Amino acid sequence: MRYLFSIMLISFGICASARDSLQFTRSEIIYGRKDGMALTMMMLKPTGNLNGKAIISVLNGNWISSPRMMDAFLTKSDMYLEKGYTLFGVMVSSQPQYTIPDEISDLKRAVRFVRYNAKEYRIDPDHIGITGSSAGGHLSLMIATSDDEKNIKSADPVDKVSSRVQAVAVFYPPTDFINYGGPNTSGKISQAGLVFARVAAAFDFKEWNDATGTYVSITDTNKRLEIAKEVSPINWVTADDPPVFIIHGNKDFLVPLQQSESIIAKFKEAKVINNFIIRDGGSHGWQNREVEEKNFVDWFDKYLK
Repeated sequence: MRYLFSIMLISFGICASARDSLQFTRSEIIYGRKDGMALTMMMLKPTGNLNGKAIISVLNGNWISSPRMMDAFLTKSDMYLEKGYTLFGVMVSSQPQYTIPDEISDLKRAVRFVRYNAKEYRIDPDHIGITGSSAGGHLSLMIATSDDEKNIKSADPVDKVSSRVQAVAVFYPPTDFINYGGPNTSGKISQAGLVFARVAAAFDFKEWNDATGTYVSITDTNKRLEIAKEVSPINWVTADDPPVFIIHGNKDFLVPLQQSESIIAKFKEAKVINNFIIRDGGSHGWQNREVEEKNFVDWFDKYLK
């Protein structure tokens, strides 16, 4: 899929939080184009007290970026804005039309776009953090752990800059699709499990068929397993990864606690700075989650120096 010209889009305005009259600007941005559609993010910027640092919030659940998530982002970002962070709520292409590799590609593009335009946004390109929950947490960890390959031959200058981030903080992320909940002794992907969780389309990996001029589903078990490994952040952990903070409930029956425990063990083995909090009684989300999320703000304060 090819990205065309990326341009800044539409609405600028001054917004006020109903809770504390916090003043900030809101701007919608096109960070890329593909398949005839725009890829968008929303930038929130305090009108004063800028700290020159950026947080990318991955608005994604079940590998779907929905308007509901954008609404939540617009109403629950005060704790970051009060500290002077410039926020970018990023939407990516979603299942059922697009798969996880497509979404990872989009998110890398978003990070590069923010970094490329850092001067215009009045942020330091080397002080970018990322956060997300569930599938958004998974995508955040993929950015944090993936190789930083740049396309220096691209005609688009955005492709020539880094997609690395300097700190990450996420809630209850899937991290290992091969060993989900425990060791996989069958050597297979559970299609029934994917259907039950309503995420089968995100794992319907495709490849180009020259003969038909279409993308076709990959049915070969070994190929599917290989791609599942490639999109599992646990397999990309290396010593140069940024500091990682994960919070996960011990009553989460959708994304097992094991998913966070296993990748934290990998981070410790690689000597990557990390923190891990287990929320006693926490399911896949819980009321007043903002209490725990304040720890994320402190984390970014500490590691986006």
